[in-house]
Amino acid sequence: MIVMLAFVANADAQGILGRLKDRAVNAAKNAVENKVTNKVERETNNAMDDVLDGKKKSKSSQNNDGDVEAADDTYDPQAGAAKSDFVRGSVVMFEDNMQGEKVGEFPSKWDLVRGNAEIATIQGQKCIALVDGDGWITPLVKGGIKNYLGDVFTVEYDMLFDDRPKDGAPSIELDIMNENERNDNELFTIYYSMASDRQTIDCDYVRPTQEGYTHKEGKSTAREVCVINDARWHHFALSFNKRAIKFYVDGKRVINVPNAKAGAGWLTLWSGHMDKRPTYVKNVVIAKGAVELYERNATDMSAVEKAIAETGKFVTNNILFETAKATLKPESMSEIQKVADYMKKNPSVRFEVQGHTDNQGSDAVNDPLSQQRAEAVVKALEGLGVDGFNLRAVGKGSHEPVADNNSEAGRAKNRRVEFIKK
Repeated sequence: MIVMLAFVANADAQGILGRLKDRAVNAAKNAVENKVTNKVERETNNAMDDVLDGKKKSKSSQNNDGDVEAADDTYDPQAGAAKSDFVRGSVVMFEDNMQGEKVGEFPSKWDLVRGNAEIATIQGQKCIALVDGDGWITPLVKGGIKNYLGDVFTVEYDMLFDDRPKDGAPSIELDIMNENERNDNELFTIYYSMASDRQTIDCDYVRPTQEGYTHKEGKSTAREVCVINDARWHHFALSFNKRAIKFYVDGKRVINVPNAKAGAGWLTLWSGHMDKRPTYVKNVVIAKGAVELYERNATDMSAVEKAIAETGKFVTNNILFETAKATLKPESMSEIQKVADYMKKNPSVRFEVQGHTDNQGSDAVNDPLSQQRAEAVVKALEGLGVDGFNLRAVGKGSHEPVADNNSEAGRAKNRRVEFIKK
């Protein structure tokens, strides 16, 4: 009996030990699997964070447009020095740090467009509070004139808005207008809505080719590039130089428009929101001068390439001839060189070279003259190394005007050479 009990006890013990061993093995196995899973999840999350944060990728990848992004030493769109190139204009036209203002009063250096604004104190600093859900103000520069900006200027300001509860964010605009236009008819607008975790900056602008200043066909968008609804002060800066709009948030450029219409006169700041929580603004500075204008050097190929890409033709009024002759003026060669460079870079491209005249003189004179001028351009291009097989001269005379021949300005536009891609 004692021997049998000992045998049973030993067997039970071995069974228990076996089960414990199995559990230990399974636990170890699960622990390894969980660790690997967690590591993969962490690495995946880190990789996603890297992508969302705009960090460089260590390996080549492909974006949604199918363009390959190179590795390591490529340009980082979130960290490039070129995106922090803001320089304040050298001559300050307007500056308001709100010091000496009385809390609760309308800011003395500003005028009201609509809604309401008043001096407030936030985080121990005086500022302008745009209140009542529709605060719209404009600086009083040189007694309130509306033509102080010009074609080269910078604008800076600090702004704070608290949307940490995520229960109602404003739309905010910096509006630049022509001196003869009223509010709502902006030359261009910097617009940002606070309604998401990360903010998107938009710029709507009038293109140089448009008539007037009110219809904005141009648009540039920087999606979710900053967090500016966190109850902290953030610095905003605008540079306009003849045609280039650049906008910065906390020193980083987020908008870069190369060709917008000039004609800026005055500006406004606007904040509209339903919950009527104020938007706070301080340290406003407007100055003459701007970030240096980027000009393409040497051949300026972009003028030809862009025109061909967008319209299939390159039209120029800068190829000039002696009056009533097909003799090219020397200053025409720089423009012809641009076309020659483009064609040598794209040797399979064929052009119909069209000569156009104004309506001064009869068709009997203008038709053959336009043909001879087109042939002179073809000959000049061949002299610059272009294959004549890819060129065909066609004279159009005055039959296809693009402007009114009743004015000198219109006739000058009609005297042109067109390179039509075939």
